[in-house]
Amino acid sequence: MLLGPPGAGKGTQAQRLERAHGLVQLSTGDMLRATIASGSELGEKVKGIVESGALVPDDIIVSMIAERIEQPDCARGFILDGFPRTVGQAEALDAMLAEKGTGLDHVIEMSVEADVLVRRISGRYACAKCGAGYHDEFQKPAKEGVCDRCGSTEFSRRADDNAETVRKRLDAYEEQTAPLLPYYREKGLLRSVDAMAPIDQVTREIENVIAGGEH
Repeated sequence: MLLGPPGAGKGTQAQRLERAHGLVQLSTGDMLRATIASGSELGEKVKGIVESGALVPDDIIVSMIAERIEQPDCARGFILDGFPRTVGQAEALDAMLAEKGTGLDHVIEMSVEADVLVRRISGRYACAKCGAGYHDEFQKPAKEGVCDRCGSTEFSRRADDNAETVRKRLDAYEEQTAPLLPYYREKGLLRSVDAMAPIDQVTREIENVIAGGEH
């Protein structure tokens, strides 16, 4: 399981783990969309809940994960990202995994400094034409106002990549998810890596944890 706030780099590291170890990243958002698209009885139920604007109950999400990890592509293992978000969800997940005779091997906290993360996310922008990514501070185009890749002069920013919104997302993460850290620490599963380090170094730290080494 990867724990960390928006912008900590969970998606990037999950992709690397998938490639290196044959694991499958399970995103609850993707699973919800797939369940709705399936048209199954559960899918219709989830569709109604989502369309009403309500939160999908924990038991339904745990049922979806239970079904998903039975698929052949999860035989070598899976990565959870975005679930659980609360201790109640963690307990329900543990109970379901125990029923299947399995459990979590590692819970990896991607530790960040809030101020640096706000700067990292709120400065992001992209070429409106080819999608190349840039940053006000850390990754400027070689020629100001001109995309290095395609030469376009039009750029765009995500509406939610502003400092105020990023702070709110970080606060929500802290409020909801911080209690998970002692929960998994008590079980001896929690390890922390420095997610502010360069991407390759973060990957090495995570590989150390998986190999059973300390960092």
